[in-house]
Amino acid sequence: MTPAPSAEGPQSVGPDPVASRVHIPSLLAALTIMLVGSIYPLLFADASGKADHGLAMALFWAMSAGLVRGVGFVPRWFGWRWLLSGWACAVGLLLAAWLRWGVL
Repeated sequence: MTPAPSAEGPQSVGPDPVASRVHIPSLLAALTIMLVGSIYPLLFADASGKADHGLAMALFWAMSAGLVRGVGFVPRWFGWRWLLSGWACAVGLLLAAWLRWGVL
């Protein structure tokens, strides 16, 4: 038997609704990585033209975290929540800058 709906309306079982709004900086970072990487794929290559897998991993992590957090999704499990957060997007971008130019 299904429970009767309450007069207060549906209750939220997920994370705090305030924390799950669209996060514009993360979304813009992810879309920028996606578009620039599509237009200029040599971004993911080293000086000799071979694929730089460490740089690609850092940029794809930043892009994935930016898209997930950017659209407002906040995972329930703390591990995924950290790996796909706005801060993880920033860490991925900093790691990519360090791998590409050796600066932080």
